Amino acid sequence: MKTIFRLIQIVTLVVFTTIYIRAQGPPIFSDSPLLLGLDGGGIRTFGKYISTEAGQTYIQPLVVPFNITTDFQIGGIQPYVFQSPANGETQSGFGNFTLFGKYSIIQIDGKAKTFRALLKYTQTFTTGASNVSVDASASQLAIVTGYITIKYGIYGTVGYTFVSNNSPDNLIYNFAFGYPLLPQKYPPFQLNLFLELNGSHTFDVNKHLLFISPGLQLITSSVFLIESGVQIPVIDDRNTTGFAFTLGIRYLFF
Repeated sequence: MKTIFRLIQIVTLVVFTTIYIRAQGPPIFSDSPLLLGLDGGGIRTFGKYISTEAGQTYIQPLVVPFNITTDFQIGGIQPYVFQSPANGETQSGFGNFTLFGKYSIIQIDGKAKTFRALLKYTQTFTTGASNVSVDASASQLAIVTGYITIKYGIYGTVGYTFVSNNSPDNLIYNFAFGYPLLPQKYPPFQLNLFLELNGSHTFDVNKHLLFISPGLQLITSSVFLIESGVQIPVIDDRNTTGFAFTLGIRYLFF
């Protein structure tokens, strides 16, 4: 009887830990090391608006991830791009297609908390329209980590990007802090506040770009969330980037 009671306790703990972690929600501009729930199989789309002195750009990517196992996920990203140059006509078309894979390497679970780490590889192909896409392929290898509890979440990413056509490689790094503004409950209805740092360093030309990125995320169920955020450049050695506004949804349908 004691063995059965202990088993029930363990199962209950695992279930509620998973519920709480999913209710926390993934970061808006950074990666999450979780491969379940809204970061697992499903369809996601985001709208990203970028304003610079050269004009405005709106990007609408379609993201389709799928969990092969609980530790391995693959997926594809197909963006559609609208560009409005300051001195020119508006152009649009499909951007370059990206394949990605994520593999979990560390998972340490506790009572309503977890530490995760995964390896992520992305490969971008020169499949997009020439008027809105970069004519260079890119390969990126990154490590994504996260310490997530029912009270807060801390996320970090470091990655290196190899770029073709003699273009300079770059180093990317992201840090995110998430804080739930509402008490945890099930079914989930959660409002999360995120504050993120999103940076990149371009080698050869020795240029650096760093955003501070506040945002809000509303989780209305275990399969749907709405989120919005603003990226504000605090370091921009290239003097080419203005603020970036994002409004998006994530919907889990399988």
